[in-house]
Amino acid sequence: MSELDTRPRAQDAVPGSGPGEGGVREKGLGGNSVGLLGSAVLGISTVAPVYCLTSTLGSTAGEVGLRMPAVFLAGFLPMLLVAFAYRELNKAVPDCGTSFTWTVKAFGPRLGWMCGWGLVIATIIVLSNLAGVATSYFWLLAGEVTGSDSVAALDDSKPVHIVTCLLLIAVATAISYRGMTATKGLQYTLVALQLVVLVVFVVMAVQKAGSGEFAGASADFSWSWLNPFAVQSFAAFTAGLSLSIFMFWGWDTCLTANEETTGSERTPGRAALIAMVVLVGSYLATGIAAQMVVGSGSSGLGLANPDTSDNVFAALAGPVMGPGLGILLFLAVLASAAASLQTTFIPVARTVLAMASYEALPASYARVHPRFRTPGRATVVAGVATGAFYTVMTLVSEHVLVDTIYALGLMICFYYALTAFACVRYFREELTRSARDLVFKGLFPALGGILLTAVFGKTLYDMWDPAYGSGSSVLGVGSVFVIGVGLLLLGVVLMEVMRRRSPSFFRGEVLTKETPAFVVAD
Repeated sequence: MSELDTRPRAQDAVPGSGPGEGGVREKGLGGNSVGLLGSAVLGISTVAPVYCLTSTLGSTAGEVGLRMPAVFLAGFLPMLLVAFAYRELNKAVPDCGTSFTWTVKAFGPRLGWMCGWGLVIATIIVLSNLAGVATSYFWLLAGEVTGSDSVAALDDSKPVHIVTCLLLIAVATAISYRGMTATKGLQYTLVALQLVVLVVFVVMAVQKAGSGEFAGASADFSWSWLNPFAVQSFAAFTAGLSLSIFMFWGWDTCLTANEETTGSERTPGRAALIAMVVLVGSYLATGIAAQMVVGSGSSGLGLANPDTSDNVFAALAGPVMGPGLGILLFLAVLASAAASLQTTFIPVARTVLAMASYEALPASYARVHPRFRTPGRATVVAGVATGAFYTVMTLVSEHVLVDTIYALGLMICFYYALTAFACVRYFREELTRSARDLVFKGLFPALGGILLTAVFGKTLYDMWDPAYGSGSSVLGVGSVFVIGVGLLLLGVVLMEVMRRRSPSFFRGEVLTKETPAFVVAD
């Protein structure tokens, strides 16, 4: 009998039952709900490629000019290296707590708790931003379809915007609440729509690149666009790299759904790598095509034009694709944000479920819905927290909301780097067994962790400047710095509260390296 056969099975688990035989935490999630393709689709959907492109193509071009594709490749490298760490850790410990569980096993309860907090708070920020973007594109698309500027202008009304946003959050929460099967079916359609529209945009942009129709067009592709060493300054490169890393965030959703995936030890890691390859291919093709057709200038339709850089596709849809097909690009952005809004509930809810199962959060969050086999309470609370966060930030100050989004990069680098280093430490006794172990469990994760730590440090330094983000400050210190560091410190405070409520977890008595993983049946 194989090692897999001796472990607890999904059908033996009682939802929310807590510790099982041998210290295994049987969370009760629905096993075998997602296959390789479905898992890869979830990872792509969470990243929201069309949304990321329309919101960062212009900003990245403004930082590095025609070297934008090179920066996309540079941002892909640390993410790829960290993806290997996730893959190896998932093989050994296929737990839906992912970064939290693995970091606790490697470094202990405190650092592991903070790693879980970094993932949770980053996800709440992203969810609120995605809901806002989906709302704006909903009214923008409605205006395009009806041909009414007054309909599109409804998004400028704060009450209308907030109510629409809350409705979208409620719908996304309800779909996630019903389980992975409902999630998977919707995502196939939305992800396919995004990728098909991107292909159409790339083809039409390349066709029009040499027509002379657009001033500032770069027309002919140059291999120098893929050379990161040609970026004019290190400061510009790191700024562009920070944006690029954000564009890849979310692929680890494949791993947080591991206990619900067929072949939980191997499938999620493979799916994550597939998602990464699809994403980098989409980004490179779209970035190159956009530069060829309109260039990276700061005037007219140039990608770096400050008037359009925060929403490039809104400016390029009609000129590149025409009024008819251009609506498809608006629809793709809406689909991208809406799809990501729905799937992004997966990592936060399952991380909270795992933390509660291991007594790092209140036990009520470990409840699994008996019918849908999902972390129902954690999902609903995440939805409520997202709605409350976005509403408060919108009413208080849009500058604060913008700065909160800028602070997101700090959280991403924080928990990804910790996970990469956790891989090296967890497998430290195996690194000399073979060249493969040394490379995939040691060298690649360590290099990925170092690169993300460097970006974390540089971002932290840049955030101190009030000019970073919206330009606002608190006592002379940049608001982005105050928000980013403040959110991490809030995690420290909450951790101390939980230490008093659950001392056994923080004494290292609940989750250790020897704690077995719960593996669902293949």
